[in-house]
Amino acid sequence: MIAPESDHSDASSGQPVRTERDDRPVTAHRGGTVSVDPRRAKQVVVGILLTAMAVIGVVLLIAGIQNNSQINSLRHDGVPVTVTVDSCLGLMGGTGQNSVGYSCTGTYILGGTQYRQAIPGIAFHAPGSAVQGIAVPDDPKLLTTPDELARQHASWSAFIIPGLLLLFVAATLLFPVVGRRAGPAAAVADGNVNTEPR
Repeated sequence: MIAPESDHSDASSGQPVRTERDDRPVTAHRGGTVSVDPRRAKQVVVGILLTAMAVIGVVLLIAGIQNNSQINSLRHDGVPVTVTVDSCLGLMGGTGQNSVGYSCTGTYILGGTQYRQAIPGIAFHAPGSAVQGIAVPDDPKLLTTPDELARQHASWSAFIIPGLLLLFVAATLLFPVVGRRAGPAAAVADGNVNTEPR
């Protein structure tokens, strides 16, 4: 919007006074400019990635510990049980056209209590048939079969991936700290820091 020229009279002299026209457009400021610090944004992204890697590493580490503990419990404390097959469902492959095995469930009695669990493995068992199983009295819902247990062994290899993830996160976090501490020490060694008292 442009303000027009206007004439008005001076009250003291009675002479008309001419005002100058301002040709500059009148604009409204709707908001300030938002500036993003690239360094700060990079730190936020790296922090999120490191947090996600640490969480995944911890989850995998706990899963590996639990898996090894269950295998050891079944081997050392497991007792034989007879599992009566209730039902079996076919498992289809990724295309939905090929069968890759079966998922069966059964019931068994341990310590006078009946339990219903999935039967490990993908073999087909006729409903009503009996399957030999192994269960742990202290954890009665932990069930396996002799064939499945023979293929399972507690191994330290379950900790390789989570260990590498956690080691990478720790090294990434500690590297800047070590670098900052090593900087002044290297400068003193080179004689670049003035250690004389002022």
